[in-house]
Amino acid sequence: MRVALIDYDSGNLHSAEKAFQLAGRDADADIIVTPDPEVAARADRIVLPGDGAFPACRTALGEVDGMAEALREAVLARGVPFMGICVGMQMLATTGHEYRQTAGLDWIGGEVKAIAAPGLKVPHMGWNDLVIDRPHPVLDGIATGDHAYFVHSWQFQVADPAHLLAHVDYGGPVTAVVGRDNIVGTQFHPEKSQAVGLRLIANFLRWNP
Repeated sequence: MRVALIDYDSGNLHSAEKAFQLAGRDADADIIVTPDPEVAARADRIVLPGDGAFPACRTALGEVDGMAEALREAVLARGVPFMGICVGMQMLATTGHEYRQTAGLDWIGGEVKAIAAPGLKVPHMGWNDLVIDRPHPVLDGIATGDHAYFVHSWQFQVADPAHLLAHVDYGGPVTAVVGRDNIVGTQFHPEKSQAVGLRLIANFLRWNP
């Protein structure tokens, strides 16, 4: 199984690569970090990390010649399992509002808006307890109360509640995991979330939507 981690100069690729290699030991997974849309198009799993601001990440992805088209064809047309991480998850939305209004991939309807947490520090940084909203194969063995590691000031507000798989409480509900069809995204960093993160990655590598 070939797993493509998309390199567009906007993600924590070294840590993500190590975590996927560790979680994929029993799945015969070949983890490839690539900026090449042809490699992404041939992958059996695709992962889109993302660190930084939504507009910068979206622009950087669009500047990799042919990558957006390759991802769209693989994920939407052929149903290749896809995971977005942090801003990589936020870019699944219809629109982001960080700094300026920016079009997302629009693979899961919704908007990325600032976290409103009166009396609490923003960014939302550190460990927080997950609340599982609906079962999903990628969340198998992960329960409400399990911890994940977050670093973000903006959150994905889904248009359809059925696409919200998990949230955390930070001055109110804050989206943690979204998904539909063959697509999932995590606001937290699974590569930094120790046992929970490795479990989620292993589940993703076994998932056959």
